This record gives sequence, C-alpha cells and structure tokens, in this order.
Amino acid sequence: MEWFPEGGNRFWRWGVTLPGIVLLLAGLALRDGAAVSGPAADLLMAEPAAAAAPEAAAPLLARHERELRPGETLSGALAAMGLDRDLIHDACNTAARWLDLRRLRPGVRLAAHRDSEEAVQKLEIALDGKGVLALERAAESWEGVWRDYERTTATRAVRGELDGGFEAAVVRAGAPADLAYAVAEVLQWDLDFNRDLQRGDTFEILFEERFVEGDPAGLGEVLAVRYRNRGRSIEAYRFAQGAYYDAEGRPLQKMFLRAPLQYTRISSRFSGRRLHPVLKVHRPHYGVDYAAPKGTPVRVTAAGVVSFLGWDGGGGQTVKVRHPNGYLTAYLHLFHYAAGLKAGDRVRQGEVIGYVGATGLATGPHLDYRVQQHGRWIDPQRLGSVPADPVPTTRLAEYQQLRDAMRASLTGDAPFPPPAIPAPESRLAAATALPVERGTVSDPAAAR
Repeated sequence: MEWFPEGGNRFWRWGVTLPGIVLLLAGLALRDGAAVSGPAADLLMAEPAAAAAPEAAAPLLARHERELRPGETLSGALAAMGLDRDLIHDACNTAARWLDLRRLRPGVRLAAHRDSEEAVQKLEIALDGKGVLALERAAESWEGVWRDYERTTATRAVRGELDGGFEAAVVRAGAPADLAYAVAEVLQWDLDFNRDLQRGDTFEILFEERFVEGDPAGLGEVLAVRYRNRGRSIEAYRFAQGAYYDAEGRPLQKMFLRAPLQYTRISSRFSGRRLHPVLKVHRPHYGVDYAAPKGTPVRVTAAGVVSFLGWDGGGGQTVKVRHPNGYLTAYLHLFHYAAGLKAGDRVRQGEVIGYVGATGLATGPHLDYRVQQHGRWIDPQRLGSVPADPVPTTRLAEYQQLRDAMRASLTGDAPFPPPAIPAPESRLAAATALPVERGTVSDPAAAR
C-alpha cells in the first residue's frame, strides 16, 4: 500500500510491488507459526531504508494586474485588489524606500501574485520607462528589489521616393510616421515642407529606434539625412551637442527659421506699397502674412528675449522678441499667447509663443510676421541665409570621419556605427544609447 498525492487530492491505494509480495507472504507464514528463511528472511531482517522526503512543489501563483487610476493612491489601488489593511500598510512602507508614493502617476502598473491559498506573496510596481519594484514576502515583512528596465537602441536606414506626401513616403519605406516630422525639423532651414517638395524627390535617412525590455519604445535621434529636391542634394549629419551640419561642416541651423508656423499659403508679402484690405488705402506692408487656421501654434524664429507682449493697435495681440546682432521679430494678430509667457522671458528658437488669430485690423485668421534689423524693417523671407557657427577647425577631421561612416550607412554599404567610429553625441545617450544591465539598485534613492 502506498501514498500517492495526485492533483492535490491525497489518498491511499494498493500498489503491487515485489517487496510488498514478500512481506505479505512473510506475514502469512509468521501468522501460521512457520519460520521464514532464504531471501524472505534477509528482507525481513534488513533495516528499513529511510523513505525519501517528497520535494515541496513550488506554489502556483495567480497574477492579478491593475493600473493606477486618476486620483487613486497606491494604498487605495492595493485595497481594490483585495489586500488587507495590514498587508497594504507594510507594503507601502517598504515601497516608500524606493519610490515617492505621492508622485505615482495614473497608468503605473501593479501586479499581485497569490499562492494556492490566495495569500499575496509578491507585489510588482512598474513605472513606465523606468523600471519595476518587486516586493516579496519574507516571514512577517516585505523585501524589495528595484530593477531598471533594459534599454537599447538600434540604428536603421530607410530610402524612398515621393509619390505624394512626405509622411506617406516615409511610412511606405518602412519607418514610423514620426520620422517624417523629425526629418522636417532637421531640414527646416533649407527645405520648406509646405511648398518645396515635389513628386519624384528621393531621400535616405539614418535614424535610431529605442527599445525597452526588447519592446519598441519610440523614435530615437535622426543621425543623417540626404534629400534630393529639384536637382539639388541636401545633406545633414548629426554631430556635437545634437547639431546638424552639411557635407562641408557648415551648420544646417540658421539664426532664423524659414517660417514661424505651419501655414496654408502666403496671403501677402513684404512690400513698400500695398492696398490695406481693411482700411482700403495704400501703405507699406512690412511683414509677410501667413494664412493658417485659428489656433495654429506660432513659433519664435530665433532665440531671444520677449520685449513686448500685449495689444498693439492694428496689430492686435502681438509678441515682439529681441535677438542678437540688432534683430527684432514681431508676431501680430494672435488669438492668444503661450501660457505663462511674459515680457522679459528668454525663448529658444522654435518655442511656441502664441497662436494664430484675427485680432486687430484683420479680415481673417493669419499671422503677420515682421523683422527689424537695427530699427529698419527688412523682408523676413531673406533671413534664411544668416548662418550659425560651423564645425570648429580642431574637430573637422573627426566630423569628416563620422560623416563618411554615416554616408556609407545611408546607402546600405556599411552598418553604423562601425567599431572604430564613436556614435554621435546624443541628448539621450545616458538613457538610451547603451543597454542598462539588469540587476538591483543598492541605493533605494537611485530608483526615485
């Protein structure tokens, strides 16, 4: 007779084995007073072997997942998952060694692992983009282990031809749609994506893709672009401090953006004499009118300091920004200003300062964009030629080596980066360029 644990139900049953038969016969013989000899006697006289202790099976854990909801605390979420008050109190105290529980945002993923008796043995708190805190029961307390998510980047090159919009061509080439907008930002000083693109234009793009725990996590940096438009080739290579340079080491970024917004058309250009659409008199028009839907974001075209923000007569709600070298830009007829913006604020090139409107003397929503230099109005459409600084002479050889490696990758001739060439400097290098080793954090504060 043997003990058989099966499927969690334990019961006795008869088992037919050789030792069992021998012992049964011996028992019968003894009952009848007969002596036992031979192999049966040896078996009876031998010391019984120690029974092997059954191995404890690992508990089967059921996993219950939930996300932190708006306005919900960690303790409230754990209570909704069925944890009792004492368990929640101890778990929150332990988690607070690694996390600022007051700053947990909606969407934080929680998981409770229960054993076969429904007791919670493990909790996981996963912070999107950072890592996961695992809390495990240890006697009457919890032990915590923080693990950073593994982050990696991969470089990839795509090539394509325009047969319609640029975004559609990029997607058709097998890249995410976001890449089209990233490339437009890189080339914005040399290519107007509203009006310069033509069917038949070709492009090659080298870019980074980010991964967290092996799963796609969005677009990284654009590393290199070659765009052929109307018989000219525009090249851009990412180098120091995230700046882009052409094949000769000249910066793509100019002092001024070509346009301060995404517009539908130019409704009026810079002119010394124009019939005013509202006043019906001829007078100079010292700006460029960009027609665009009401609420379209308006971006400052160069870095500077806000010198005026308010109502400016016929210009309606206006922002004026002073820049180096005696330049001033003005943005008229705004619907409203960027939140928190005020006179005296420093603004970066491309920063949103307001939104298209039709305030003041205007027949419809548009932006009147004006530029002064040393107090004299100039045509804003001639500002694209004001350059920034080129690659320093002391680093030109380094840049040329990197440029050649990127060029080879654009055409598919070689991977990037090759072993001997360092990857270009990246704002995200610390977070994404190298994989983070899996493991624990010795200092709980490092996970905050």
